[in-house]
Amino acid sequence: MEQKQLLGERIYALIDKLYPGHKEAGKITGMMLEIDNSELIMMLQDQDLFRTKVEEASTVLANAGKTA
Repeated sequence: MEQKQLLGERIYALIDKLYPGHKEAGKITGMMLEIDNSELIMMLQDQDLFRTKVEEASTVLANAGKTA
């Protein structure tokens, strides 16, 4: 549980760094925390992979907002 907390803080900080002021950073962080810890660690070590996952999550949120 503590590892998820630390990963969440790191993910949120990276999203904020890559996309300053992103209004969905908290939701994207929550979505990403559902991924297995080992995969999250791998994503944090590969900025391109991380960016791709953030963009995928952002697209999912945008599409969910259109259908709501």
